[in-house]
Amino acid sequence: MDLLELRNELDGIDRNIVELYEKRMAVCEQVAAYKIETGKRVFDKEREQQKLKAVSSMTHNEFNAYGVTELFEQIMSMSRKLQYRLLAENDRGGKLAFLEMPEIDKKKCRVVFQGAEGAYSQAAMNQYFGEEVNCFNVDTFRDAMLAIDEGSADFAVLPIENSTAGIISEVYDLLVEFENYIVGEQIIPIEHCLLACEGAKIEDIKTVYSHPQSLMQSSDYLRESGWQQISMKNNAFAAQKVAEEKNITQAAIASEYAAKVYGLQILKKGVNDLKENSTRFIIVTNQKVFLPEAKKISLCFEINHESGALYHALSHLIYNGLNMTKIESRPLTGRNWEYRFFVDFEGNMQDSAVKNALRGLREETRNMKILGNY
Repeated sequence: MDLLELRNELDGIDRNIVELYEKRMAVCEQVAAYKIETGKRVFDKEREQQKLKAVSSMTHNEFNAYGVTELFEQIMSMSRKLQYRLLAENDRGGKLAFLEMPEIDKKKCRVVFQGAEGAYSQAAMNQYFGEEVNCFNVDTFRDAMLAIDEGSADFAVLPIENSTAGIISEVYDLLVEFENYIVGEQIIPIEHCLLACEGAKIEDIKTVYSHPQSLMQSSDYLRESGWQQISMKNNAFAAQKVAEEKNITQAAIASEYAAKVYGLQILKKGVNDLKENSTRFIIVTNQKVFLPEAKKISLCFEINHESGALYHALSHLIYNGLNMTKIESRPLTGRNWEYRFFVDFEGNMQDSAVKNALRGLREETRNMKILGNY
């Protein structure tokens, strides 16, 4: 047989496969109807494992057994996704518990931010809520989360990711620990400035204070200076220290906004190595709410420590045509080499595709939590 004949034979086999696939999915619709009627769960892991073992035993060599197992994993996955869609269409998709709110009343709310006056978090807060916002500040990310959890603040502003330094892992972990949810975000450009008290000159400086991340982001400039570098828990605290001590040999790396707050002079702007540097801040509340214009969903989940588990979880986004924009992982406490995954994807809670994907993820992962729609 020449190649053309072989391809013709494959085309015939493929037509048969497609016909049988559609026949199988028609039966799956009947299965969905039964589960809608009885309330039976879609995902039956034990049944699927039995099925995979049965079909692989029908093959004649190890290579085919592996291939058939993978093929039927996909076929059964598509069957489940069809059933989830039919459940949702029959209003059996489950409730998400998130309520749409028309807008945030930015004039009547109370907001907490982490850091001292002049912190980047305060600048992000002012951009989102306005300069006249009713606010207060706390020392740590945990304190900010506690403030909204306990009701002393309606919203908290927290940094979650920097375009050069990556994620703020502590904030990710706190989102899992607390029943607080993301309702908005604010991205601000980061331009580190060298600040000193009035009368100081660059040649006077011997010591520079800042957050470790800011010192790292300005490493090229600081390496050439030869100054002693001392870490502080926040850039604004560094600026506050320099302002209070009025020592011309001390400088802080902080924002132009911090210079304005503490009355410091700017000796040099843009000392950070990478000029295209931004930080993403999240607006967090203790209510499960989202705005009508929300277009991004953040969630986290755990999966079994086995081959293909992450792929099968993310396939719910693929099947529903949703665009994943970010994925991160954090280690699970007390379980070596196992992880919690954090995923961002585009969509709104009201979208049917989003509802279908969330139903599938909730059924087929462990401890899934929707962190917010914003």
